[in-house]
Amino acid sequence: MWPLYAAGFTTAFGAHGIAANLGADSGDAVTSLLVLGGLLALYDGAEVLLKPLFGTLADRVGARPVLLGGLAAFAVASALYALAGSPGWLWAARLGQGAAASAFSPAASALVARLNPAAKHGRAFGSYGFYKSIGYTLGPLLGGVLVWAGGLRLLFTVLAVLGAAVALWALVAVPVVPPLPRARLTVVDLARRLADPAFLVPTAALAGATAALSVGVGFLPVSGTVAGLGTVATGAAVSVLAACAAVVQPRAGRALDAGRITTRSGLTAGLLLAAAGLACAMLPGLTGILLAAALVGAGTGLITPLGFAALAASTPRERLGQTMGAAELGRELGDAGGPLLVAGVAAATTLTYGYGVLAVLLACGPVVGWRGTAAGAGSWSRGVLRDLR
Repeated sequence: MWPLYAAGFTTAFGAHGIAANLGADSGDAVTSLLVLGGLLALYDGAEVLLKPLFGTLADRVGARPVLLGGLAAFAVASALYALAGSPGWLWAARLGQGAAASAFSPAASALVARLNPAAKHGRAFGSYGFYKSIGYTLGPLLGGVLVWAGGLRLLFTVLAVLGAAVALWALVAVPVVPPLPRARLTVVDLARRLADPAFLVPTAALAGATAALSVGVGFLPVSGTVAGLGTVATGAAVSVLAACAAVVQPRAGRALDAGRITTRSGLTAGLLLAAAGLACAMLPGLTGILLAAALVGAGTGLITPLGFAALAASTPRERLGQTMGAAELGRELGDAGGPLLVAGVAAATTLTYGYGVLAVLLACGPVVGWRGTAAGAGSWSRGVLRDLR
């Protein structure tokens, strides 16, 4: 499992380490905010388009080859800019990193599910999410140190070495997990599966959690600046958010496996915690910001392992890659949609109202989701919870 945890750390560290430092020291590569936005969008855009495709490929040829190929491609893409250093190669490297992460991220999630029995999925996904959260936390910090010491090319060099090292580790330590026989799946069958509450509800919860997390990371520093706080205080608030998410995830997974919480109650509590955190962000001053960071982090940490465990439990094992890829797509849409929604409302009113709108949407999520499952045939909660227990 450790190479899979390292793969999760790699994608998180690479995504946030570069994103947080692109504008700091990139020579003549970033000449305007529009260029910066384009470079940031390349990575996420590649993930939105390719994660479902690579997830399906993992089911067809096996998750291990897709994992190894994605990690190797990540190392090569990172080396492009490390060696060349020109603006054009930065665009190519960023696009290549996003495409590579689209391969090894859903493959790693599928392997986490395949290599652990259903009774331990909560613990396994909690640990996997913990190391991804560590990557999100350390990415901006260590990335900033590396850029300060040797520029953006040094950061890409470290990412190239990291990707290659994790690929070699996975080659040695991750067992071969052959693809399982699959029944032919039509487009109608796929649409029916993706519309089933067993997929839709956990994925929507994961998207909501990611939206709250992205808004917290992106906009809490803005609220801190408006309140007259320095960069140290606002940076500490973001670190509190990431640290709470990292601490809660393995504990939530263990509680699920032990039967102390259920998927339904855990996802509901997580969405309500995240909504409460965004409501606290509406309060002025440092207290509101710190409360917001802690609650959003705790809510995200609660939802992530439970959502993925529910998806793994309700998915045929031969379709795990496809399901994880589609679920990751949902998270990416939340990652982009949350900040866009808050920014749009803030542009028309104020940032306080932006927080409030997203908080209301997250708080309404459990009501809408559970009503949908009660009305749908074969309510997802009965089957999923039976499997998890």
